[in-house]
Amino acid sequence: MKITDRYIKVDSIHTRYWSAGTQGSPVILLHSGGSSIEMWEQNIQALAQNYRVFAFDMVGTGLSDKPAVAYSLDYQLQFLKAFLDTLDIQTASLIGNSMGGSIALKFALESPERVSNLGLISSFGLGREIDIADRLLAAFPAIAKRIPPSRRGVRMVLNSCVYDPKSVPEAWIELNYQRFNLPGQKESLISLLVANLDFWGVRREVFSPIVQHLDRIKIPTLIIWGKQDSITPVAHAYVASQKILNSQLYIFERCGHWAHVEYPEKFNRLVLEFLA
Repeated sequence: MKITDRYIKVDSIHTRYWSAGTQGSPVILLHSGGSSIEMWEQNIQALAQNYRVFAFDMVGTGLSDKPAVAYSLDYQLQFLKAFLDTLDIQTASLIGNSMGGSIALKFALESPERVSNLGLISSFGLGREIDIADRLLAAFPAIAKRIPPSRRGVRMVLNSCVYDPKSVPEAWIELNYQRFNLPGQKESLISLLVANLDFWGVRREVFSPIVQHLDRIKIPTLIIWGKQDSITPVAHAYVASQKILNSQLYIFERCGHWAHVEYPEKFNRLVLEFLA
């Protein structure tokens, strides 16, 4: 069943979101950087059997507004807080992929009383290492601005996030190509990269405040990683699991950066068991 797009004003940002489920505690799904809520289309209904599930296009992505700002982790963290406040959600489980995972981690560190459970899927922000393509785009933004969007380029980016390219829905190629051509999308994505990465990888001032304080997280935490993740290395999964004492770690074999896309049934089952 297709979920209807909804829109709200988060501070001054026109924001698209999905909502599913009418009972249970709230669960917030946070997508990866430069992505959109469509990445949760195989998960949201399954989780909504027992929970009230929300997913939204982060500021600067999807069909949400794209202001000309520096898309730092702190800026996105404040946007998450504002989204929760706008919907009057005081406490929720946060499940984030990649950049969404690092936002969830920072929220859990700064406002632990508002997070009941934490889910990390190939989370960003757990070390310096990251794929070379993103590092180059961040290091040479002037060149990145000149790269014309193409369907072939979109396919290459999406395929880099999975182990099996067949797991990427064909419709996502055209969808992401059209989204990338929206006004402000390229600029916001480049700003996101520059704010958080440099030529050597994730900026130290971005990941160090997270990694240094992981042992402060007492919230039940589920960590899921693809063994063949080519974006954020699987070694970062062990950084999180060793420092977050109340954590469970699952490594998916033959899996890349998007475990919830490549193995939705397995992912949904693990999350439901964890939240229960």
